[in-house]
Amino acid sequence: MAKTQKQEGTKQESPQQGASKDEQIGFHKGSLSTLAKEREEMVRILQIVEQLMQMHVQALKQLGVDLEEAAKKAKAQADIKSKEKAKPIEDMIR
Repeated sequence: MAKTQKQEGTKQESPQQGASKDEQIGFHKGSLSTLAKEREEMVRILQIVEQLMQMHVQALKQLGVDLEEAAKKAKAQADIKSKEKAKPIEDMIR
């Protein structure tokens, strides 16, 4: 029984391996269509977030908060994080 579990664990079959070429093409086209719609929705959400951030920036400026100093601190933190090597997405999903 341990052998069958080990053998099953090492199999890496594609879900489309037994599908015809036309089925595979349809699957990938459908996936791209869905992902394109998801991307459009993400862009829309990002635009809303950007507008909200700009409103808060303006409010902070009116209240006299020094945003340049905060930006310098944020940039320094971003530089530190960018030096740390990010894993490729392929490694994250395995």
